[in-house]
Amino acid sequence: MYTFRWSMAGVASWLSAWLVVACVVASPAAAQAPTNPNLNAQLLVAARQSDAARVERALAQGAAPNSRNRLGKTALLMAAEKGDLALAERLLAAGSDVNLAAINGVTPLMAACYGGNASLVRRLLAAGAKIDPVDRMHKPAVVYAAGQGHAEVLDALIAAGVDVNAAHEHSLTALMWAAGQGHADAVRLLLARGARLDMRDDRGLTAADIARQTGHPDLLPLLVAR
Repeated sequence: MYTFRWSMAGVASWLSAWLVVACVVASPAAAQAPTNPNLNAQLLVAARQSDAARVERALAQGAAPNSRNRLGKTALLMAAEKGDLALAERLLAAGSDVNLAAINGVTPLMAACYGGNASLVRRLLAAGAKIDPVDRMHKPAVVYAAGQGHAEVLDALIAAGVDVNAAHEHSLTALMWAAGQGHADAVRLLLARGARLDMRDDRGLTAADIARQTGHPDLLPLLVAR
C-alpha cells in the first residue's frame, strides 16, 4: 500500500533528479545520425544552456537534431525542460522528433507539462506530441500537469483528447492529483471539464478524501458533491 503524499513527493523528487543537467557528450550508441559527434555534443551543450545562436550554428554545421546525451535527452527535451518555446520551435523546424523520450521515458511533452508552459505544450501537441505515453514512474503528461497545478496546461491536454476521468497508477485521476496538492485553479478547471467527484483510488479514497487527508480542507467545498 502507498500513501498519496509519498507518491507525489516521490514523483517530484524523481523528476527533478532526471531534469538535472547531465554530461552531454553523446556516445556513438546514443547518436541518432552519422554526423560529427563533436557537433552533436555542441548542440546539446548549447540547448542545455538555452544558447539559441550556438544551437543554430551547430545545426547549420551538420549536428543531428535528434542527438542524445547519455541520459537519452535530446536538445528538444532540454528546451522543453526549460520552457524555451523559441528554441523548441527551431529544433522542431530542424526535424527534432517531438516524441523521442529520454532513457527514463520522459518526453518533451511531459517535461513541458511539468514546467507549466502552456504555449509550449500547445506547440508540442500541434507538432504531434502523443498524450498517452507513460514514463518509468508510469505517469503520463497529464499527471505532471495536475500534480503541479497547471490549469492552462490541463485545458490544452483535455482539448487534445486526454480523458479527464482516466485512472492512472493506483487508480488516481488528474482531479485527485490536483486536490492532493491543493491546487484550487486546477481543481476548478478539471471540474469544469467534467471530472467526476465519485471516483476512488485503490484505497477507496475520493478526491475530497485525499484533499482532507493531505491538509487541504479549503478545497472541500469544491469537491463534496451537492
